Amino acid sequence: MTARQPRPAAFLDRDGVINYNDHYVGSRERFRWMPGAASAIRRLNEAGYYVFVISNQSGVARGMFTEHDVRALHSWMCDELLRQEARIDDLRFCPYHPDGVVEAYRRHSEHRKPQPGMILDLMAHWPVLRERSFVIGDSDSDIEAATAAGLPGHLFAPGDLDEFVAKVLASSAVAQG
Repeated sequence: MTARQPRPAAFLDRDGVINYNDHYVGSRERFRWMPGAASAIRRLNEAGYYVFVISNQSGVARGMFTEHDVRALHSWMCDELLRQEARIDDLRFCPYHPDGVVEAYRRHSEHRKPQPGMILDLMAHWPVLRERSFVIGDSDSDIEAATAAGLPGHLFAPGDLDEFVAKVLASSAVAQG
């Protein structure tokens, strides 16, 4: 097995970036891909980026679905992307929420955005080149997590994710000079 090479990383929020934010999406029946999601992830793969997903999943704490449900959805999502030659390298999700109804998940967590825990955890486990990495999210908490991790954050509004990623990569290339 070869060692992982240092590379920049794109940290993508899930709900609102990879898929539509239909609130508490815990199953593939409720999952709707954002236009251009697979091609955006493939573009990042081809540009040499690690692609990571970081997602608050308070539906677990709220008793709407389980961690197993989230993992099953993520597994299906990764398989669907691979069929389109797009790869997610790793995922993190936070099942906790201080107002949760499930006792085991009712708490504050450094992994729940806007805290940077998921980003920092991925950077601790992968050889990420921080200076070329970034976060794409659809909410202020995503951008706050990026800032707290020392990364630039890009705010995405629903639309074609591939077009958005192309612009982010172009602006990153200009910034790298």
